[in-house]
Amino acid sequence: MKVKVQSIHFTADRKLLQFVEEKVDKLTQFYEAIIESEVYLRLDKSDDKGNKIAEIKISAPGKTMFAREQCKTFEEATDNAVEALRKQITKHKEKQRGS
Repeated sequence: MKVKVQSIHFTADRKLLQFVEEKVDKLTQFYEAIIESEVYLRLDKSDDKGNKIAEIKISAPGKTMFAREQCKTFEEATDNAVEALRKQITKHKEKQRGS
């Protein structure tokens, strides 16, 4: 799977990029048909501590799934978004088996 990570309005360090790529790459354990994923990391303009946003879009044949999470750290937001996508993948696979 190809993973594209973009940091918007800031420069992400190598450690953060590697963390995000590894987490998103683990989704292939649940669904091998994933072709590519796009990750957008951005800072919300609010002064709130939970201003880190991770948006992840994964593309598979005939299906695109998306999750957006906002937390205090990019790592936490990425973890939550990946977990939300894992649930979407599970539901998608159940629907495929049922039809």
